Amino acid sequence: MASFEPAGTLSAALTNAAKLLVVNPSLAEEQAREILKVVPGNGRALLLLGAALRGQGKLAAALDQLHPLAKSQPNAAAVQFEYGLALGDAGESGKAIEVLSRVVRLEPNHASAWRALGDQKTLAGDDRGADQAYARHIQASVNDPQLLAAAAALYENKLAVAERLLRAFLKENPTDVSAIRMLAEAGSRLGRYEDAEHLLARCIELAPSFTAARHNYASVLYRQNKPQECLAQADILLKGDPRNPGYRALKAAAWGQIGEYVRAIEIYEDLLKSYPSQPKAWMSYGHSLKALGRREQGIAAYRKSIALLPSLGEAYWSLANLKTLRFTDQDVAAMRAQLARTDLADEDRYHFDFALGKALEDAGEFAGSFRHYEAGNTLRRSGTGYDANEFVERVRRLKEQFTAEFLQQHTGTGCAAPDPIFIVGLPRAGSTLVEQILSSHSQIEGTMELPDIIAIARRLGGKKRRGEASAYPSILGTLDREAFAALGEEYLQRTRVHRKLGRPFFIDKMPNNFLHVGLIHLILPNAKIVDARRHPLGCCFSCFKQHFARGQTFTYSLDDVGRYYAGYVELMARYDAVLPGRVHRVIYEQLVADPEHEVRQLLAYCGLPFEDGCLRFYENDRAVRTASSEQVRQPIFKEAVEHWQNYESWLGPLKQALGSVLDVYPAVPTFEPKLTLGKQ
Repeated sequence: MASFEPAGTLSAALTNAAKLLVVNPSLAEEQAREILKVVPGNGRALLLLGAALRGQGKLAAALDQLHPLAKSQPNAAAVQFEYGLALGDAGESGKAIEVLSRVVRLEPNHASAWRALGDQKTLAGDDRGADQAYARHIQASVNDPQLLAAAAALYENKLAVAERLLRAFLKENPTDVSAIRMLAEAGSRLGRYEDAEHLLARCIELAPSFTAARHNYASVLYRQNKPQECLAQADILLKGDPRNPGYRALKAAAWGQIGEYVRAIEIYEDLLKSYPSQPKAWMSYGHSLKALGRREQGIAAYRKSIALLPSLGEAYWSLANLKTLRFTDQDVAAMRAQLARTDLADEDRYHFDFALGKALEDAGEFAGSFRHYEAGNTLRRSGTGYDANEFVERVRRLKEQFTAEFLQQHTGTGCAAPDPIFIVGLPRAGSTLVEQILSSHSQIEGTMELPDIIAIARRLGGKKRRGEASAYPSILGTLDREAFAALGEEYLQRTRVHRKLGRPFFIDKMPNNFLHVGLIHLILPNAKIVDARRHPLGCCFSCFKQHFARGQTFTYSLDDVGRYYAGYVELMARYDAVLPGRVHRVIYEQLVADPEHEVRQLLAYCGLPFEDGCLRFYENDRAVRTASSEQVRQPIFKEAVEHWQNYESWLGPLKQALGSVLDVYPAVPTFEPKLTLGKQ
């Protein structure tokens, strides 16, 4: 047994135990217990014991030590902080938030407490509160007056001011990792994720142990659809903190990005055992279950997230987005009660509007349904910054580039591999049905909406900020045959992670790839391209009813989506003219009316023999991520084809925006409709 003199030796023992906490919490526990044998009730030793127990994952024992200590010392920030961390580790986020909030009131510049508070608010689904806490963490982590001013601007969301101050500071201090991380944070909030990625990569190169920056880096990689890179960073984070719920949730989400839903579900289930009161974790768990077709379990997970956080509009929308679920009267009343609140966050509000639009549509209350769809779209569009005129200009530049002469000059370029089958068009046009049919063939693997063609086009464009001119597609005129072949090989390499069945062909169903048919032709001349097309009013209004998790910002206005559809038809007409027969078109209504005929034609285009399984696509148990995941697990039904007619009296702006495209459907125009600039 150790013995201590009243002053110096006790202090040294406490200091030694504190050092042991970092490297060996088990030894720190032993040291703290020895101290308490000699000096029972010593506050520092009790705190160290509680921290050592928490560090070993002995959370019940840690709370037994820390709870009475925190109760007896309500104004001791160090005690309250450790107690808050233990509560958070034990999955008691509500109590942890309460205690950590007390800490930052006691010590407003307690950087670690602000970060822990942000983590707990994220888990609790309070994204706005989490952002504010993280901003205060950054502010409390710096001392330089210039950085303090920049941090204050970040906290107040004055991003242009923060960026100006940080760039000036970094000009004089190029290796200051705190400033680099803050500039990356400003870039992330502005949606400039590529800039943020490069900054954060530099940050952790300079300071590999800068955990907060590494977590930011992993999150930015995830947002840019770089799951493998994200997983690598998540593993580094988890090596240092294996139980961290934020790191575990990020890893699960990254597994989901590459279709590894079983692995994602395993992480979520383990996470929710320890943290059963996390509404957003339950919702993410529901998404993975839905993708695998485990409908009832997915619904139960969504319902659990609602029970934990009734204001979580996204959970209600997730239920609506199953498309096959019907809300109860109690659900409708609960959603209306939430919308009546004056303190409801905009993100929750528009999710409730979209969900209520679906609930009232199912009930046949079309006027009320449209009001909610319109309200949700108006609020959602206000935060997108979408400019329809930019899209018009983009279509013009693509048509200008992809002339018959240009394509003739580049005959025979690219990578010869025939593996990819691209399904392009607009969302909600039946592309998931086409994918499900094709992936039911023994030689074709379905994947998901892959971002890789868009990423290649974006990189070629070199555009760093909104408003800058893009070098794409004109830059294609400067590339040689080797460059086109390398781009094709790059695409195959990037997408290999999604191919798990060893089949010779795979599907990329990113609908927006219609913009890049010319690029696909140049880099992958033997790839197949299928255009899934649906009635303009049916397709556009179905987009208008849909809240997309990310992207597709053209869908939140009837005028915008109508002009986008018209631009899509215009561009595809150009590709038909300069690359005759290159694209196979599937008209949704014709597929529904005569599936076997259309499927035989589709497989013939792909150079594959007909298989009966393609007509029994609903028996295919593959994972499906899109909004149609439940619908494509049922036989083809015709009822949804004309749903838009219930809303026709409100579709005037859509009809006007579609113009002549609406008049000729389902015929494929032999002309190229001309889009014009409009008012914003």
